[in-house]
Amino acid sequence: MAEHPLTVIARVKAKPEKLEHVRQTLKNLIGPTREERGCIHYLLHESKDDPCSFLFVEIWKSQADLDDHLQKPYLQDLVAQAEELFGEPLDVTLWHEVAG
Repeated sequence: MAEHPLTVIARVKAKPEKLEHVRQTLKNLIGPTREERGCIHYLLHESKDDPCSFLFVEIWKSQADLDDHLQKPYLQDLVAQAEELFGEPLDVTLWHEVAG
């Protein structure tokens, strides 16, 4: 049975005093991530109502591809800095498309 693509919704809330650093750091993830094996879609959004709130919408070909992504040094570095940079814990949920 073929594996279905996996959608990731990741919410990030920057500390106000770290906003510019977080914004640039998140933007810097886009290029390398889009080059990764299995990355179908990787978009970063910023809330219109709260500039400290960011949302990644990601689609990966498989769980294995997502697992590989989560081990990349640039992502591990960000996770290691989360307490310093983020005002709330990372909120990551996984989804499968029902119909398309």
